[in-house]
Amino acid sequence: MALPNAYSQYNNSKILTASPAELTLLLYEGAIKFGNIAIVKMEHKDVQGAHNNIIRVGKIIDYLRETLDMKYPVAQDFENIYVYLSSRINDTMVSKDPKDMEEVVEHLRSVRDNWKEVMKKAGVR
Repeated sequence: MALPNAYSQYNNSKILTASPAELTLLLYEGAIKFGNIAIVKMEHKDVQGAHNNIIRVGKIIDYLRETLDMKYPVAQDFENIYVYLSSRINDTMVSKDPKDMEEVVEHLRSVRDNWKEVMKKAGVR
């Protein structure tokens, strides 16, 4: 039982010591993870499990939108992406079609990968 507790403590420490850029990266990673879980749940006809994970993805996207600093012009580009993803998440809630969530996850991976590159080029930890 000590191992899961140690892992939990490590994750908490990782979050508490992360820079804002790293926290954003962790949010993208979480959204991708929950999106992938939702896809598997839909493929196995686990409607409630799919629903719960779709909701998690949506909440992460909502949080990313809420924390945008609109004084920077690039924030509008992120807003447009997040609005589109929210729309596709809503479509997925209705359809429970894994292909809809696969599209969301694909976009999230692309944004995450671009975010990693920005962090790398800016020398941000």
